[in-house]
Parts: sequence; structure tokens; C-alpha cells
Amino acid sequence: MPGVCWVFLLVLLFAHICDGFYLPGSYMHTYSTKDTIFAKVNSLTSIETELPFSYYSLPYCKPLGGVKKSAENLGELLMGDQIDNSPYRFRMNVNESLYLCTTSPLNEHEVKLLKQRTRDLYQVNMILDNLPVMRIAKQNGVNIQWTGFPVGYSPPNSNDDYIINHLKFKVLVHEYEGSGVEIIGTGEDGMAVFPKADKKKASGFEIVGFEVVPCSVKYDPKAMTKLHMYDKVSSVNCPLGLDKSQIIRERERISFTFEVEFVKSDIRWPSRWDAYLKMEGARVHWFSILNSLMVITFLAGIVFVIFLRTVRRDLTRYEELDKEAQAQMNEELSGWKLVVGDVFREPDCPKLLCVMIGDGVQIMGMAAVTIVFAAFGFMSPASRGMLLTGMIILYLFLGIVAGYVSVRLWRTLKGTSEGWRSVSWSVACFFPGIVFVILTVLNFILWGSKSTGAIPISLYFVLLSLWFCISVPLTLIGGFIGTRAEAIQYPVRTNQIPREIPARKYPSWLLVLGAGTLPFGTLFIELFFILSSIWLGRFYYVFGFLLIVLLLLIIVCAEVSVVLTYMHLCVEDWRWWWKAFFASGSVSLYVFLYSINYLVFDLQSLSGPVSAILYLGYSMIMAIAIMLSTGTIGFITSFYFVHYLFSSVKID
Repeated sequence: MPGVCWVFLLVLLFAHICDGFYLPGSYMHTYSTKDTIFAKVNSLTSIETELPFSYYSLPYCKPLGGVKKSAENLGELLMGDQIDNSPYRFRMNVNESLYLCTTSPLNEHEVKLLKQRTRDLYQVNMILDNLPVMRIAKQNGVNIQWTGFPVGYSPPNSNDDYIINHLKFKVLVHEYEGSGVEIIGTGEDGMAVFPKADKKKASGFEIVGFEVVPCSVKYDPKAMTKLHMYDKVSSVNCPLGLDKSQIIRERERISFTFEVEFVKSDIRWPSRWDAYLKMEGARVHWFSILNSLMVITFLAGIVFVIFLRTVRRDLTRYEELDKEAQAQMNEELSGWKLVVGDVFREPDCPKLLCVMIGDGVQIMGMAAVTIVFAAFGFMSPASRGMLLTGMIILYLFLGIVAGYVSVRLWRTLKGTSEGWRSVSWSVACFFPGIVFVILTVLNFILWGSKSTGAIPISLYFVLLSLWFCISVPLTLIGGFIGTRAEAIQYPVRTNQIPREIPARKYPSWLLVLGAGTLPFGTLFIELFFILSSIWLGRFYYVFGFLLIVLLLLIIVCAEVSVVLTYMHLCVEDWRWWWKAFFASGSVSLYVFLYSINYLVFDLQSLSGPVSAILYLGYSMIMAIAIMLSTGTIGFITSFYFVHYLFSSVKID
């Protein structure tokens, strides 16, 4: 009790000191006039190839102190981000136009590389105070915004390419006066706290916007080589004609310059990401949700009102009969009541089923917790790679749940704990093993292309160490706890001789595959936005909608699986275990087919077999994860439904 009192007193004291609390995902930097700020550069990216490359793989100007990599988290490394320092130096509230450097004469290799990156529509991604640079252009009177700016451009009906070598930056700043608000965050540079007493230090200017107008300028190399880095040059009016633009060809010397203008803005620091996260197509999201609700209502109406009432009526009628009448009725039974002695017979490949259910619980738990945290704003886009890092950490620690569920199901099926270690090891290796094999194949392709998207060997060892030191032990611990848990008791006995299943006019798997269309109907619109964010470089931040879609998907998967299980039992097919799993898990087939459709019709800019193989490889991982998670939902729901159904039957 004294410890609790001390904690309570500390909380009260902290609450008294703080006038406010803010958790934006990255803490606020304030700058005084003439404070020096350096921009950073990320990997060059393209929606045509999906192969990221290092910024300094092209002949750009390098910082005076040499290139230094920024600290990157696990998620950033896996996504192919490579954040380096750059020579672009700004001084707060100082408008200036500066010279950077002039390259040596371009050789054949550099010209070939610049032309290739230009024609593959590669974008330069620059970051200032953790904000990506934004380019705004008008098309048909509408402002369109992109993050990043192109390496160069190729005019129509011309074989020449021109490099972007002059950048006009506009930095939006908001004047901030400290008000005793404590600011605590998890930005890329760590943590910051501005106490009430530190009001003067917190005052200053905060960066709330970072825009660029790129252009190509032909300079006189003889005159420019006399300048030093950060010498002043005259301002440039963009855009210029092709005769005044810098062409890419051998023996050309390219001079790089930039100018910066600081503009005061009313945008406050917490709202500075709004420009990047503007939610387009909100009506489409709501339409998707309403469509899903209609499907759910339709299924619920059929399943839980009509058919469950029928089942209960049958059971009530059966229980009201005396023993002689029951015995007579047993001879006249039909439908699901006939398979009472076989319904809990051990399925084919019971170990594989337990393993897939265990992995499915782990993946679904990871997805649900991640989406909930993201929906409540804990996965800020300012913290790059945090979403992926959080997912990996959650997956590792949820191994204990996967081990418990799989071993408990194994005990239920087998009636003994023998072999639980093998089941636990299989759970720990099954899905990670599939992902490891696919990523290794894709990684060899990326290594061959010299892309920054390739996972370094050191990171491979880090991931393997995390898996072996965290996920495997926790899965084994979960399995051990599962052996100590009470096995689920079947409500009826299983006959020694299996009952013959009547012949059917059509294969039951057709019905199982068709059932996946209903869960896919709740998912496909949101899937379009997710694929666009991954492959077209758009920000996805409508996690509130995604959370609703996830809940609807869980309900639809459960309903579809229960309906199909009941239909199979009614035609005396007692092999429901795997069919219950794939009734909802078959949605993954439609997700993968939709991914191929998206590749053909929406990613028409994607060029080359390497890019297509990468896309299909990552889509395969996504489809397998969806199959395991949705199949698990369907199986668990069907299992408890069948258990409830036959627990009311008194047939000996």
C-alpha cells in the first residue's frame, strides 16, 4: 500500500507541474532566427520500377564533412529507406540563393545512369525537420501534390534528357511562444521535454511546411568553378526554356544551386502533416463500410434468425419426446443429426491444422493490435518505419499465444499432450519460414539490381536472432502452458467406424471457394487504397476506416464459415474441419487475384520483370497472411458452433 500511495503522489505532482500534454509522434523543434538547419535525403524511388537506390549513386553534391547515414529503425531498413545527410543548408528566416558544387565532366557510365533514372521517373526524396519535401503543380486548374521531385525530365518528341540542378525551396514557419506546455514525443532524434520553467528556450520558429519548385538551369562551368560551396548566386525564375536547361550528355559539367524562401504561416505544428494526409475518397470508404454492413445484415438474417431458430425448434422437439419416441426418432433422423458419431472425428493432417490455426491467431492478433494503435494515433507517419517495426515486435511476442492455441487444439484432437514440442516448433517455423524463403529469393534479385531495397546480411542475422531468441522460446512456453490447460471435451462420442459420406452432384470445394467472395466484398475497396499507398508512394492514414473494415471482416468470416459448416453437416458431410478453415480463408485467393488485376490495370507504369516479380512476391506473402488469419477466425467460430450444436443432442 505505501508504494501505491507514493505512485499516486508522484502522479499528482507531475499533473501539477504540467499544464498540458501532447503526443504527436515526433517532438517539436523550435529554431531562432539564423539557426542552421540541414536537409536530409532519402533513397531515390520510382513507381515504375519499385527499386529504391541510394541518393549518392548519382553524381550529386556531397556534404563538406562527408556522407553520414542517419540512425534507422528496423522498419526503415526493411522498407529500403536510406537516410543520409546532405549539403542543403538553410538558415532560419534568411532568404538566400546559394551555390553548391560543379561536377567533374560526366563520363559514359554517369550519363547512362542519369538518363535511365530520369526515364524511369525516379524521385528525389528530401526531408527537413522530419517533413518530406512536397511539390505542387497545376493540372487542368487543379492543384496536385507529390512528395519529392524528379531526377530530371524528358521533353516529348525528344531524345534528350535534362537534369534538375536548381531547387527553389519554400519553408513555411510558424512563430511559437512557449506556454508551459510539456511536449513529450518519440521523434527520430529521441525524446524532448520542455518544462514550464524553460519557456524562453521553447519560444522561436517551428517548421510547418516544406515545398519545392525544381528546375533545370544551364550554367557556365568556368564561371561556376570559381565559386565555393554556399557562395551567393543570382536567383532564377523557373521554368526555363530547353535552350537554357542543363542537358545530360558526356563531358558536360553540371552546377548545382538552390534558393530558399521562408514564409510565415498560420499552420500550427500539430497540423503540419495535414497537407500530406488529406483523405481523398472518404465517400468511397463509407460506401465500402455500408456495403459490408448490408452483407453482414443479410448473412445474420439468414444464419442467426432463420436457421438457428430451425435448429433450436428441432432440438426442443427432440427433448420433449420420451425415451421410446427418441429411440424411434433416432432411426428416422436426417441431416446433421446423422453425423453425431463422426462430427468430431480427427481431421486429415491434424498437425498442419493446429500449426496454421496457431499462426493465424498470431497474425490476426498482430494486425488487430497494430490497427487499433494506429487508429488512435500512436503510429505517426512522422516516425518512419514505426508501423512495420511495431508489427514485427508484436508478432514476436504473440508467439506465446500461438503456441498455447495450437497445442491446446492438438490436445483436443489427439486426447494427449504427446508431440506438443513438435507442434510448437512447427508453429514457430511455418509462417516465418515461408516469408524467409520468399524474401531471400526477392533479396537476391534486389542485390543483383544493387538496390537499397535489398536487406543487408547484418539485418538478416538481426531478424534471425530476434526470431530465435524471442519468438521461438515464447512459442514453446505458450505450448507448455497449453499442455497444462484443460483440453476441450467433446459433447458426443465418436464411432469406431467412420460413416460413409453420400455422393454429391458437385464437389463441396466449389462451395468453399465461392464462400470467399463475401469476405472479399468487405475488403476490396480498402485493399485498393492500401495497395496504392504501398506501390504508388501515397500516404495511408485512414486507420479508423481500416479498423471498422477489420471488425466487419471478422464478423463476415465467422458468419460465412458457420453457414457453410451447417450446410455440409446437413448433407451428412462430417469432414468440416478444413472446409470451415478455407470457407473464410479462401478470401486470400481473391486478394491475390485482385493484386494481379491491380498490377495489370492500375500499375501500368511498372516496368520490367524484376519489378513484377517483386510485386508478386510481396503480394504472395500478404495473401498467405490473410489466408491464415481469416481461416483461423472461420475455424474457431465453426468449432464452437458445432460444439454448441451437438452438446444439446442426447443420442447414444
